[in-house]
Amino acid sequence: MAVHKTTEIDDIQESGPAPIFNQGRTVNHRLPDFQEEVAAIQWQQPLKPFCSERSTNMSPVKRKPALHTVEDIQPSVEEDLRRALTRDMLQREKNPLRQEQENQKAVRKGLAEAAKAMRPENCIKHIVVAVDPALLQLEGGGTLLASVQVLGCSCAIEKQPVPRSVSWMRRVVCAQPVDALLVPEPLVVMQMTVDDFITLIHSYIQKELCGRSISDPTLTSWVQEQQKRSPGKILSLVVINLEKYYSSQKSQSRKKFVEDVASEDQGRRKPVKRKKNGGTGQLPEVSRVEVEEAVVHLQLYTGVSVHFLSTWNDFSNHITLTTKAVAEAPFKREKDETGFSFYLESEWAGGQRVDKAGKGLLQVWKRQIQQFNKVSSDMASAIVAAYPSPHRLKKAYSLCKTDGDKISLLSDLLIRRGEGVTSTTRRVGPELSKRLLIMMNSWDPEQFLDSTV
Repeated sequence: MAVHKTTEIDDIQESGPAPIFNQGRTVNHRLPDFQEEVAAIQWQQPLKPFCSERSTNMSPVKRKPALHTVEDIQPSVEEDLRRALTRDMLQREKNPLRQEQENQKAVRKGLAEAAKAMRPENCIKHIVVAVDPALLQLEGGGTLLASVQVLGCSCAIEKQPVPRSVSWMRRVVCAQPVDALLVPEPLVVMQMTVDDFITLIHSYIQKELCGRSISDPTLTSWVQEQQKRSPGKILSLVVINLEKYYSSQKSQSRKKFVEDVASEDQGRRKPVKRKKNGGTGQLPEVSRVEVEEAVVHLQLYTGVSVHFLSTWNDFSNHITLTTKAVAEAPFKREKDETGFSFYLESEWAGGQRVDKAGKGLLQVWKRQIQQFNKVSSDMASAIVAAYPSPHRLKKAYSLCKTDGDKISLLSDLLIRRGEGVTSTTRRVGPELSKRLLIMMNSWDPEQFLDSTV
């Protein structure tokens, strides 16, 4: 066995190149038997490749993980625990400062959003109009609801403490990162029917003017009762189509007069019956003067105003304008409080920017006109619309033939204030027209604007 294995080794050595460690010398001794067997087995087994035949990527030979004792692992575990505790302590120290910074950032963001919500172009979106369901069941309920929805604000149909009334709530954006709050507004508008209005006024006449002792409530006592139920609210009454009542009373008086004349002709006068409270045709007779007296008494003792409107469309417009006024009230109030009395407008402090194209010159001309005493923005806008530049006005003065024409050049210009049913118009007048004439044509720097031309 040993001889056979040795022969194979010798054959391999003769066929192949001599090993490096055997070059230059001859091996003339034999190995022991067990060493020869081990060497033969090593030469017969092929060498294992570094990678599998299926894989084309060379990868190192995987070794089994070394086993560690508890004594070896314990120091590393303690070090990791010490690092974790240190990291937690640093995190606790940073958390209050970071939390405070985040809170300050949220407060600044909330204040910016609250200021943005007060702007006139955004405030209407934060208003909620609360309408009593009884009001929607009347003739103009659908028109009212449609006009409120077109306005762009939210609408809530819920029962109100005052019947047939409309109230408002504001969605306030808080500085803290919480949901917006609904804050009720103090204004309440109530629609009162003609029947109830005339009945309450008739009771007022019987009790206050005639001195009779009656248990029926008057207009003033009824409103005072509503104010007690809703403390802190500013109540406003709206009466629709009162002229229809006056027309019906006028026709009934004519009919009564004709019947009285006919009965006298026949010699049998019919007794006149006093109409009692009841339906529309049986309302008591109340004159316009008595209505005015009752309304004045109401305003003096309760501070409640009464608006007389012709149609339900006018009532919808009234609610729309009131909604806009309620929405813009905080912005205007803050603007008045932050401004100065000796400035015409608080935003004038920065001046008017004029670019290279001339944009802004119209506002400069308008502000120059507003520097006159008692000249509003609407009045200046009317003059600027007619004469967009001082050169245009100067040219218009040169075309006038007499001094009287120059003085009255601007006096007939119309000034429009407001929009819709509440819009009003008036004229510039001769006083401002004369002042502008003196300013534009006088060469005397000491001349007063109120002096004669």
